[in-house]
Amino acid sequence: MDDDADDGWQAMSPPRSLQARKGRGAVGNLQGRYEAHGRVSFDDGWGLGGEDDREGAGVGGVNHAPSLSTHVTDEVAKSILTRNSSPDIPFNVSLNPYRGCEHGCIYCFARPTHSYLGLSPGLDFETRIVAKVNAAALLRQELAKPSYVPEAIALGVNTDAYQPCERSLKITRGVLEVLHECDHPVGLITKSSLIERDLDLLAPMAHKKLVSAAITITTLDSSIARTLEPRAAAPARRLRTIRTLTDAGIPVGVSIAPIIPFVTEPDIERVIEAACEAGALHVNYIVLRLPHEVSPLFRKWLEAHFPDRAQRVMNRIRELRGGKDYQADFGTRMRGEGVWADLIQQRVEKTVRKLGLEQRMIRFRQLDAGQFRRPLLVPAAAGKGGGQLDLF
Repeated sequence: MDDDADDGWQAMSPPRSLQARKGRGAVGNLQGRYEAHGRVSFDDGWGLGGEDDREGAGVGGVNHAPSLSTHVTDEVAKSILTRNSSPDIPFNVSLNPYRGCEHGCIYCFARPTHSYLGLSPGLDFETRIVAKVNAAALLRQELAKPSYVPEAIALGVNTDAYQPCERSLKITRGVLEVLHECDHPVGLITKSSLIERDLDLLAPMAHKKLVSAAITITTLDSSIARTLEPRAAAPARRLRTIRTLTDAGIPVGVSIAPIIPFVTEPDIERVIEAACEAGALHVNYIVLRLPHEVSPLFRKWLEAHFPDRAQRVMNRIRELRGGKDYQADFGTRMRGEGVWADLIQQRVEKTVRKLGLEQRMIRFRQLDAGQFRRPLLVPAAAGKGGGQLDLF
């Protein structure tokens, strides 16, 4: 693929090793994480010279401060597909090409998983990335098994499959090439414009009802997005990505996740309206989740950027969560509970009806697993045949 494609980024700075901070509780380097200019400069829509630059100038704009470097470690994974039986998750199988995420979203529910690697869920999560370099080969092996039963795979759920290092590593691209070859259905979720790079695979898959996409937009306020999601694409750039995917025939929805009371929550209607105008067919939302170390990290961010409303925000979160920072109960963990959860749901549903999105959402069709073909070329499993390709 052309490295000069409009994927939303400039070339990444050379990786530099960072010292690991051990232990689940070592959230690490909070001060550095919350410096307003502590981000890598990417062509992610912030440098377009338009409204986003003007709004974000106070918290980023064009910056010359030292940027965070990313250290990527290769992992030869033993398995690649994750299966779940959670009743409130709309998919059964997922694939994550990376551990950790450079986007650095302070609210990311996956942050605590980095502690399993002996790294901090804080700065390590967004600067020390693990890349599953054999993801495509493992997927081929999985799809070739006689016992394999095809169903839609959710790609990039825990961490973004299109985070900045994907530009050069192309692990997600390799996975999509396998799925494209096998006519296997896939659903993607991202907040990156890099997904546009793979239109040559996604558009023909969409024609066969094999792919859908969701673009995450938390807010249209670029000054909030600049600190909330410091290395993700600008809100306006994500809307342009919705339009690009739509024009290519790919069914795309908008994921308003998370909704943060008194921070991004006032933007609910505007996000839905803008996404609808850009061509989105579907709307989903998730109320802020604060499991494990995410809670203290988020509260530090809140105190740094919204000291005037920090306590009010946390009070509302606890009202949504039965008096706690977080409850993991199925059925309520995504939407919260109580009067405020009901009001958020009513606002979303009312806006969907107002814009006529209900009819569009009907067209956000189920993906077709009936066209699946097992791969012809399958890499030998580790220790069997030295990794050469076998004819299946």
